[in-house]
Amino acid sequence: MEIPMLAPICLVENSPAGELRVQQEALQVLADISQPVVVVAIAGLYRTGKSYLMNRLASKRTGFSLGSTIQSHTKGIWMWCLPHPRRAGHTLVLLDTEGLSDVGKGNTKNDTWIFALAVLLSSTLVYNSKGTIDQQAMDQLHYVTELTELIKVKPAAEGSREDMKEGEDSTEFVRFFPAFVWAVRDFTLQLELDGREITEDEYLENALELKPGSSEQDQLYNLPRKCIRQFFPGRKCFVFVQPAGRRDLPRLEELREDELDSEFQEQVARFCHHVWETSKPKTIPGGHVVTGAMLGNLAVTYVDAIRSGVVPCMESAVLALAQMENLAAVGEAVAAYEEQLGRRVALPTESVQELLELHAQCEREALRAFMARAFKDEEQQYQRQLKDELDSKRAELCRRNEQASSDRCTAALLELSQELEERVREGGYSVPGGYQRLLDDQREMVEKYQLVPEKGIMAAEVLQQFLKSKETVAQAVLQTDQSLTDRQREIEVERARAEAAEREAQLSQEMQARTEQLLQDQERSHQEHVQQLTAKMEQDRRQLLAEQETALALKLQEQERLLREGLRGEVAQLQQQMQNLRKEMSRPRRSRCVVC
Repeated sequence: MEIPMLAPICLVENSPAGELRVQQEALQVLADISQPVVVVAIAGLYRTGKSYLMNRLASKRTGFSLGSTIQSHTKGIWMWCLPHPRRAGHTLVLLDTEGLSDVGKGNTKNDTWIFALAVLLSSTLVYNSKGTIDQQAMDQLHYVTELTELIKVKPAAEGSREDMKEGEDSTEFVRFFPAFVWAVRDFTLQLELDGREITEDEYLENALELKPGSSEQDQLYNLPRKCIRQFFPGRKCFVFVQPAGRRDLPRLEELREDELDSEFQEQVARFCHHVWETSKPKTIPGGHVVTGAMLGNLAVTYVDAIRSGVVPCMESAVLALAQMENLAAVGEAVAAYEEQLGRRVALPTESVQELLELHAQCEREALRAFMARAFKDEEQQYQRQLKDELDSKRAELCRRNEQASSDRCTAALLELSQELEERVREGGYSVPGGYQRLLDDQREMVEKYQLVPEKGIMAAEVLQQFLKSKETVAQAVLQTDQSLTDRQREIEVERARAEAAEREAQLSQEMQARTEQLLQDQERSHQEHVQQLTAKMEQDRRQLLAEQETALALKLQEQERLLREGLRGEVAQLQQQMQNLRKEMSRPRRSRCVVC
């Protein structure tokens, strides 16, 4: 897929008044991306070199604005869509966010919304900071502690929003939140702990250890660490030395590779490799993969909620997205049906069964297209809509088939009866023995008609109508044929009636058989819908179970850490969460199949 983006564009504008607005140009770019998207967002304090890392993830030296002063250059959220360097058929979407805590802005609430949007839209979130991961760095990451105030999982009617301090189960948030990478810039310390070398990840985990105390000071110390551990159980850390001398930093994007510190180059290469290789496509709960168009719709839904003063609800956003996607899935499925039909069908068909088999093949492909895109159609509202559309398509197909057959048969009869009609007009049958001659000519015409190929399903009905239309002429010839006695005329009348009745009976049987075939196809169609829906329900069930098993495994890891840290109270709370999760996993799920 061609993604014609030579440079980043603004996705979410942040006006001087602090009003957020999604940009139409960016939405149009996303709308044209039908591929799954891997969304990497970066957040952090202003003037910490976020844009440089994003340019390297784009395999570019320039793109996102770096700036060279103490002022924050990036405003709002800027987006760059590129072919993914490691995942064929995927698009890499890079989101560079406005620097947090810009003293020139003085709007911390606006900063927090920018951070929240980066969390909500990304599949990997990079947090960029300078120096070391110390208490000051944790305090600067206060945005993460405010996420439960700014975002809720469920609509208010379905669940209450409790503060994390009250022990809210973070499992629901984790289902929506991205992987977390902490990038520490200008790092000058030795990676050592108690006299032994440690990894960058061990450095981060050590910095996230909780204090066992219960004082207010201990709680303030623990809160950001606890939030990071609970919201982002999948974590990674990278440290970077200063890339160049102080004088060269303002022109970092202009420096040649050999002018950059070699250790910094190696660290950046490892960082990019990790993000490219491990960042997963953006998904929503249930494992449904997000495309560019869906990402744009999510951005609009979240920003509209923020602008209206409503706390963004992740489940509501997913449901709103599902409605748009499911409606689009119906249209895509109908288009797939019509495409398949256009390639397969040539009207008229020789039998109703042949036509219905064509319809069944096209319907099967349409259903596959629908099931691949639709999600959270729990009451099968959109699948029923699709079924109604396909039923209408079948009815229209049958009508077109009948019309094509009728047109071909009528044309054949008109051509074959030309000579007979001409004799009627010229009085060729108004002679003694003319009636028998008329019958012979009609029989010869019918025999030739029967040999005409590809007449379709209306052959008998059109012939019956044609012969019925000629009964008046035949009766007139019969009555004027002087070679026949009155008794012979009566016999001929009865014979003609008997033949017509026999044709009517045969035609009635054909129509009854056709009706039965249509009824059988309706049942086949119903079973096809049920079969594919049941398979999708089972797939969704397995996906949900996999998500829950992953969540449980992460909680078990956290429990081990809490036990090592001696935090028994935290362990008890976590064990209750795990017990609730196990109950949810063991509960039978009987999704209703209501397609009819």
